[in-house]
Amino acid sequence: MKAEKDKVVAVAYTLKVDDGESGQELFETVTEAEPFYFLVGHSNIFPKLEEALLGKEAGDRFSVFIDFENGYGDYDDSKKVIIPKANFKEEGKKNKDLLRIGSVIPMKDDKGNQMRGEITKVDYLGVHMDFNPPLAGYDLYFEGKIVSIRDAEQVEIEHGHVHGPDGHHHH
Repeated sequence: MKAEKDKVVAVAYTLKVDDGESGQELFETVTEAEPFYFLVGHSNIFPKLEEALLGKEAGDRFSVFIDFENGYGDYDDSKKVIIPKANFKEEGKKNKDLLRIGSVIPMKDDKGNQMRGEITKVDYLGVHMDFNPPLAGYDLYFEGKIVSIRDAEQVEIEHGHVHGPDGHHHH
């Protein structure tokens, strides 16, 4: 069976990232024991990664380079904001546990869209947060292997995504 539209493909891979300065760093490892499942042809993964998998079969290896423009986009300085500390008070108390450098906090923008911001600094101005995706501005290198391929369930095709390793059963 080949990887093509409406097939569920499981892949194991390593993702290395390169910010153009410090060279390649290992960012993520997905093992064959716990592979990543996705539905082909439904924009669930980067188009360039999907292209590299099309027509391959279980056991085939792949390696893909995706420059940052085709990955998470360029780093955007305008996505760095300073939020008043008062916004983080809970029941009138400062929430010190929350305001740690490196904490990633889910927030909503003024349109109600979910965003994730990482705290980069806390000072007298307020809480400095960065809403860029963690890999914005990085080139991505995927290397891996197709672990398995199966036909998607009809409900997965309708929903446009995978419902677990063996499909999904509504009781």
